[in-house]
Amino acid sequence: MELWFSEPHTRDVKLSVRVDKHLYTEVTEFQRIDVFESPEFGRFLTLDGYIMLTQKDEFIYHEMIVHVPMAVNPDIKKVLVIGAGDGGTIRELTRYNTIEYIDVAEIDGRVVEVCKEFLPQTACGFNDERVFLHIEDGLKYVRSKEDEYDLIIVDSTDPFGPGEGLFTAEFYGNCSNALNSNGILINQHESPFYDNDAKNCQRAHRRISEMFNTAEVYQLHIPTYPSGHWLFGFASDKFKPTEFDAEKWNNLGHVTHYYNTDIHVGAFALPSYVKQLLRYSY
Repeated sequence: MELWFSEPHTRDVKLSVRVDKHLYTEVTEFQRIDVFESPEFGRFLTLDGYIMLTQKDEFIYHEMIVHVPMAVNPDIKKVLVIGAGDGGTIRELTRYNTIEYIDVAEIDGRVVEVCKEFLPQTACGFNDERVFLHIEDGLKYVRSKEDEYDLIIVDSTDPFGPGEGLFTAEFYGNCSNALNSNGILINQHESPFYDNDAKNCQRAHRRISEMFNTAEVYQLHIPTYPSGHWLFGFASDKFKPTEFDAEKWNNLGHVTHYYNTDIHVGAFALPSYVKQLLRYSY
């Protein structure tokens, strides 16, 4: 007998992954957590039936959400990460010795604990002494901060359930207030391909554009995410995302599997349909 996990991407499209074992399940006050073992993608984490990461392709997401802003401003020292209970974003940030501290606001502490147990290759960054974990709603946490961070990374779930409040104008405004004058905001924008996801992209881009002098979007390709085509947003009042010292980043010697300084520049060269989508967001 074969066991398959299926995730709906639209009413008419599903992604199915054959699994060897269902390793863990739990229903918290916020969501259902599951961990599966699969022959193709290794272990993978789902929240409320949606794939959050797999061992095989998580490096794409986590490298692109971290190394783009770190290459643009190598002097980043104070970081806030909202969400990121799996720890992959934290792992990539801790590779930079120049970062002084990393606050992490994650609403569901059980996600962190489950990932530490079943996905230690992503959750290993939580052991770094510069990481301070706050089990708290990121929307509420950021309200109390002002002029504090060089970088805020919003590594949230989809815009429903626990992640819904992290796609509002109020939230982006609070992030703007929490950043200092050199600050950068990185936000996961969802996929531009399917209609419902595309609307979320438009909404997020419009709201962020109203808060920052520069608001640009870059792309990456993740096999297990809806359509495989994913977007992140880069926003700042000071920095432009493709104006950076590539040689300086390369001299750091970080070994990456997706990110490099060439793809950094290329990721901001968007397909025409995405440009049109974002243009209609205004």
